[in-house]
Amino acid sequence: MKFGVVIFPGSNCDHDTYHVVSKVIGQPVQFIWHRSTSLDDCDVVILPGGFSYGDYLRCGAIARFSPVMQAIKEFAARGGFVLGICNGFQILCESGLLPGVLLRNKDLRFICDFVSLRVEDNSSAFVGQYNKHQIIQLPIAHAEGNYFCTNDELTELERENRIVFRYCSEEGLVSSQFNPNGSISSIAGILNKEKNVLGIMPHPERISEDLLGGTDGRKLFSSLSLHIAGLEKLR
Repeated sequence: MKFGVVIFPGSNCDHDTYHVVSKVIGQPVQFIWHRSTSLDDCDVVILPGGFSYGDYLRCGAIARFSPVMQAIKEFAARGGFVLGICNGFQILCESGLLPGVLLRNKDLRFICDFVSLRVEDNSSAFVGQYNKHQIIQLPIAHAEGNYFCTNDELTELERENRIVFRYCSEEGLVSSQFNPNGSISSIAGILNKEKNVLGIMPHPERISEDLLGGTDGRKLFSSLSLHIAGLEKLR
């Protein structure tokens, strides 16, 4: 089993993600430069948070043309697992691996805070260690986290149980009051149709150790690790 963490010019959570995979869940991991056309023998590819070149046009709009993205598309088409965090989520949407787009936050300001999320569905390999409707706390740090999609796309996401996380209150209430960025239907994380590509706006890698204040993000990485190792079956 091996994880790969893609580095785009501007990525600033690549080493955080590498640390969680290598030191916290104890799995082999390597960095992958955005100009690479090969993913070697990785089982999971992570597009980390931060920034990518060309974000001043629209987040991920230029990074989607990086050579590595063609390799990632082919990898995903073969069933490989792809996780996009924050800017990685934006790139996945821009590249067509996930539906919709990430827009400026509703108040047009950068947000750095802890938020509550409700686990809407735990049947995919990414979230098997969470309970359905479990409330977790993860940090956010973004200016373009406002997820938007068409009504038809939203209906499809809901019908196929592809909405993984929603912003909510500490008690699990989903409403606009607890939606930090204006995302449609309070969406914080979604899957593709095959459920092997996940985009999430909050940062699980920043809250995976007690030393950093909590471990709610750790299960996202350990769920994948256990599934690939064959130790956890999907519900």
